[in-house]
Amino acid sequence: MRREITFFFCVFYSFFLVAQEREKVANNHEFQDSIFYLFKDQLEIAKKKSDSILISEKYIQLGDYFQLSEVYGEAIEQYNLALKITTKNNQDSLNILLNNRIAHIYLTLKNYEKAKNILLNNIDKAQQVKQTKSEAVAEGIFGSCLEKEGNYLEALTHQKNSLKLFEEIKDQEGIAVVNENIGSIYEDLTQFNLAHEYFEKSLRYFETQNGVQQINVLNNIGDVYRKTGEYKKALSYTEKALTLAEAYKDHHQIESAHRDLAKTYALQQNHAKAYLHLSMYSDLKEEQFLKQNFRQLNVLQTIYETEQKETQIELLTKQNTINEANHNFMLLGGVALLFLIGVSFFFINRKRKEKSKLQNYKQRMLQAELDKKEIEEKKLQDAIQLKTASLSKYSLNIAQKNKLITDLSSTLKKMSTRSKMDTQAKLKELAKELDFALQQEDEWDEFMSFFEDVHPQFFKELSKKANSKLTSSELRLAMLLRLNLSSKEIASILRVTPDSVRVARYRLRKKLPINSKQELVHFFMNL
Repeated sequence: MRREITFFFCVFYSFFLVAQEREKVANNHEFQDSIFYLFKDQLEIAKKKSDSILISEKYIQLGDYFQLSEVYGEAIEQYNLALKITTKNNQDSLNILLNNRIAHIYLTLKNYEKAKNILLNNIDKAQQVKQTKSEAVAEGIFGSCLEKEGNYLEALTHQKNSLKLFEEIKDQEGIAVVNENIGSIYEDLTQFNLAHEYFEKSLRYFETQNGVQQINVLNNIGDVYRKTGEYKKALSYTEKALTLAEAYKDHHQIESAHRDLAKTYALQQNHAKAYLHLSMYSDLKEEQFLKQNFRQLNVLQTIYETEQKETQIELLTKQNTINEANHNFMLLGGVALLFLIGVSFFFINRKRKEKSKLQNYKQRMLQAELDKKEIEEKKLQDAIQLKTASLSKYSLNIAQKNKLITDLSSTLKKMSTRSKMDTQAKLKELAKELDFALQQEDEWDEFMSFFEDVHPQFFKELSKKANSKLTSSELRLAMLLRLNLSSKEIASILRVTPDSVRVARYRLRKKLPINSKQELVHFFMNL
């Protein structure tokens, strides 16, 4: 019993430790690597001791690390490895806790069916072993899945089930969390009085704890006031949420507060302040997106490097084993030869054949292992390349949104100086321009710089091979083709017709040493 209590404490302490350092990890790759290597080393030690409880603890710590780094696939894998051990050891309580964590990840990934299947089974298990808190958590996550699917009434039923269970065990924090969830559902149902009532209940508890949880509740209350037309109260609550978020350095809540303030000021026709907060929201969102993606990319790179090192160590170990076996075999053969000098040539020849077969078998086994590791390394490298490509493409869209905000600011300033202008018509025109421009790309310098970071030799090699100097438009087209975008996608980004793209491709092709059978995209991929 004492060992299980210690185990639970270590598991939750590790989760708290990683959470506490989450902000530092985003800006400090050395810390991120060190905590990962610490958990990996401890896992190897636990395996050498054959301590199943300690092994499962380390898998959970690695799962927590990957979850907080938002590398959810790896987190699920580590939790599942821990589940195999906890299931074998009949650790029902920990088994239920892990399944709740996995379900919460699937909720984050918007895989609601997968999450609900896990939770339904988890609720039954929790009832059987009388784990009321775990059952309450599972009911709450299940309700959140239903809310995301738009099934508000059934979601409300499960959240109230969760609330009842938390009330039975007098878990005040759990009660506050569920009250906030119920308030969110009533807000979705536009029953704002009930939503406000439950948000206030949640806020009363979180204010006594002086924690970050109160920030989201304040934002929710501000949303309710905004949706009911009470803009002054909405601003008051949202500004309070912003102040607390800045104090706690909660970047997600800071973003949310600026976004909500922009909405409220826009409804008050205070476009200057609306623009100011919208700009701050956009800048913060872009910054956090880049940090998140670089953090995920760094974790994936760390995983790849670790597995590569483990592969090399394993191969060296096997090679040493083979060398040692060959060495011992030769020694034994020499000794045997002294004793069997009088044995006939038939037995000597047969011995040589057996030795040859053994060596061939070992070499085949070693080659099979090498081939397997090479495939695994290629898969890891492909995953990193895919992440890099996704980051580049999305960064391009963010740059265009920033340009759009600048244009919108300029237009609004002009509108403010022209008293005779038809403001409503101009705003509709701006809205249409906004809808169209959100799909476009104008900020080329920043994106081309980012592209050169990923493909540093592309433009240099392209310029060398071109028959004549390429224009800036042709370089842009070449860059988009290197990203393997279709003509339709390129036309949307360059704000031209697909026919214009085809003409531009033809002109670009004429400047390059490409034969008629070679694909233009294939040519760029090989640069």
